[in-house]
Amino acid sequence: MSAIRLRPVTESDLAMFHRFATEPGLIGLDWSGYRDPHAADRRFALDGYLGPGSGRLMVEADPDGVAAGFVSYVAGKYSGPIGYWEIGIALLPQWRGRGLGWRAQAMLCDHLFAHSPVQRIQAGTHPENIAEQKSLEKAGFTLDGIVRACEFRAGRWHDGYLYSRLRTDPAPPL
Repeated sequence: MSAIRLRPVTESDLAMFHRFATEPGLIGLDWSGYRDPHAADRRFALDGYLGPGSGRLMVEADPDGVAAGFVSYVAGKYSGPIGYWEIGIALLPQWRGRGLGWRAQAMLCDHLFAHSPVQRIQAGTHPENIAEQKSLEKAGFTLDGIVRACEFRAGRWHDGYLYSRLRTDPAPPL
């Protein structure tokens, strides 16, 4: 199991974002068609992916400091003055199945709880993505339920699973 850390996006990471936008299948079930690869450059120029309502951090694997993928977060709100974060992860295929994903997601939760007053962090996944379901559970998330017809993929609507981790839930040992 590789040691990992989260770090801000650098300009050299943009090539990976270009790949996720233009290589079908690289991002797995989350592929939703070709996207503007230069959107990543514009966002990086705007705020380095460290905006107040959304952002990305790179998942770096040691000992070589290789960028294995990234975690993302976006603000949401149900009601009241304090909302929640919704997180996601994208790892390059060669880094999947090595225990990086659950640890990166747990580390992101710790970071978001430490630096924002939210009570809830949530993450969605596909019913057929058993590996991500296990990863979220290892990262301290609980299955909230099924979100019906929440995603249009491959020409039809699909259900999703919604998981959450609350500030008051125990953090997993890293």
